[in-house]
Amino acid sequence: QLQLVESGGGLVQPGGSLRLSCAASGSSLAYYSIGWFRQAPGKEREGISYISSRDGSTYYADSVKGRFTISRDNAQNTVYLQMNSLQPEDTAVYYCAAETPFSSSWYLGYDMDYWGKGTLVTVSS
Repeated sequence: QLQLVESGGGLVQPGGSLRLSCAASGSSLAYYSIGWFRQAPGKEREGISYISSRDGSTYYADSVKGRFTISRDNAQNTVYLQMNSLQPEDTAVYYCAAETPFSSSWYLGYDMDYWGKGTLVTVSS
């Protein structure tokens, strides 16, 4: 059973950066495609980034493209989300999720098999 734990959230000023981590246990993350999702208060969940287990391809929502970077370190069994140029509208609980093998509709989250509990990111001055 794969277990995911997010970390790295916190309070940051507009324009700042954070790096989120999604650490896995129970299985190797190398077998899974990993997505990052977020949910702001009163809003629907949004799929923001995804990295494929198949070939390492990465995908981004338009809302974060050019600012966020997803990467994986299979040796550390961890996936990262580097977030730069953060804005107040990025405030949300951020979740990582895993599926195997790959889904073209990953951003919907319906095919994800495992979810972490989330980490809160607050962007405010």
